[in-house]
Amino acid sequence: MKKYYAYIIQSEADQSFYIGQTEDVYKRLDQHNAGLSKYTSRKIPWKLVYFEKFTSRKEAMIRERFLKKQRNRKFYETLIQNWSGSSVG
Repeated sequence: MKKYYAYIIQSEADQSFYIGQTEDVYKRLDQHNAGLSKYTSRKIPWKLVYFEKFTSRKEAMIRERFLKKQRNRKFYETLIQNWSGSSVG
């Protein structure tokens, strides 16, 4: 069964956040750090600070949209701080 993830990465250059969804969070992080995403290429390096696992792309996209709509640094920081850091699998 495929798994999908909504994730938050943080720029080590300016501490800004980027939110996305993918099937492989670590591969996607590598792509961001390789400059393969136009938006994130300007703020390399990035670190993975949060992710949630879903059983469908639709669920991951809904969560990604919700997280993006928050546009609230304190919300993201609290979410990240309270995250258990579950392993991918």
